[in-house]
Amino acid sequence: MSSQPDHPFLLIPGPIELDDTVLNSMSHYAQSHVGPPFVNIFGETLSMLRKMLQTSHPSSQPFIISGSGTLGWDLVAANLVERGDDVLVLHTGYFADSFADCFETYGVRAEQLKAPIGDRPGLEEVEAKLKEKRWKMITVTHVDTSTGVLSEIKGLSELVHRVSPDTLVVVDAVCAVGSEEIRFDEWGLDVVLTASQKGLGCPPGLSIVMCSGRAMDVFKNRKTPPASYFASIKNWLPIMQNYEAKKPSYFATPPTQLITALHTSLTQILSRPLAERFAAHREASQRIKKAVTDVGLKQLAEKPENQASGMTAMYLPNDLKAPEVLPNILKRGVIFAGGLHKEIAAKYIRFGHMGVSVTDLKRGDIDKALQALRDGLAEVGYKAP
Repeated sequence: MSSQPDHPFLLIPGPIELDDTVLNSMSHYAQSHVGPPFVNIFGETLSMLRKMLQTSHPSSQPFIISGSGTLGWDLVAANLVERGDDVLVLHTGYFADSFADCFETYGVRAEQLKAPIGDRPGLEEVEAKLKEKRWKMITVTHVDTSTGVLSEIKGLSELVHRVSPDTLVVVDAVCAVGSEEIRFDEWGLDVVLTASQKGLGCPPGLSIVMCSGRAMDVFKNRKTPPASYFASIKNWLPIMQNYEAKKPSYFATPPTQLITALHTSLTQILSRPLAERFAAHREASQRIKKAVTDVGLKQLAEKPENQASGMTAMYLPNDLKAPEVLPNILKRGVIFAGGLHKEIAAKYIRFGHMGVSVTDLKRGDIDKALQALRDGLAEVGYKAP
């Protein structure tokens, strides 16, 4: 049984429910950020991140910095591209718009390749776009939290390396790491950015980025200095290298308790084969999506190959709006999220199923959530088919 106070199950696409051990590790007593105990924890956490993203290449470089996943966009835009560069942003929802805005802030030309809501750009469309000009970078949202659309990363990266081999492949995996498989080296990725509060099962507050050796070479060959101070790889690189080598270092004070919690979470995750974790998320997702279909609801991502394992976005029936349904679900002890996509925000709701809610079946989170969904809809007069 959990030692946490009774509370509604948080089943949104992040932050997610926390394991007791992870939560308890957040209450670690105060310690110096340059003292040997914490230096060892931070160094081990950086090394475990390599295992999590399945990279063993010595030139790959992890970064763990105080901030949200959004800071990862700044790290990319301030360091790996320069004013006037062209970037191709694949659009599957809200977060591509935001990443493009980030690039524009730094004077980078970001062009979006958009798909209809619930879909993703096809590889043929991407190939045609890649041939139009020299793109410094292509970005893709692995799982767009606003739509639940899953992008196929392996095939996309293969295409980019074949058609435009100098183009960096950048994956916004904030809502994917920990619930979707990512093979950094094998798939030829250049950047994967994520955050602590979703599939990694840790409280929010850490921006996490992995860069390939190729990406680091692009940074080292910049013609202009990085366009940010806090998000400068120039400032953070020696810090990360020193900590991973178990040497104290300082640029800005790291959040010691948060990094301790991430250390605990990664230790738990890596204690089992990653393949088992990803299989558990796929199985739970398939069960949830079948139940959603049985209730008569339609997903934003209709095609099975477009459906994420860690969340489900579903249209509400009978012209119902999210504010009419979500309070009924909350009364039953479950928190779902409203819509986020600007064009249809009120028309759908989002169910996050990641981390301990999936891997610890004794909790019963998923069963309780599905029943709350059925009952919450029934309360407003909806009759399932």
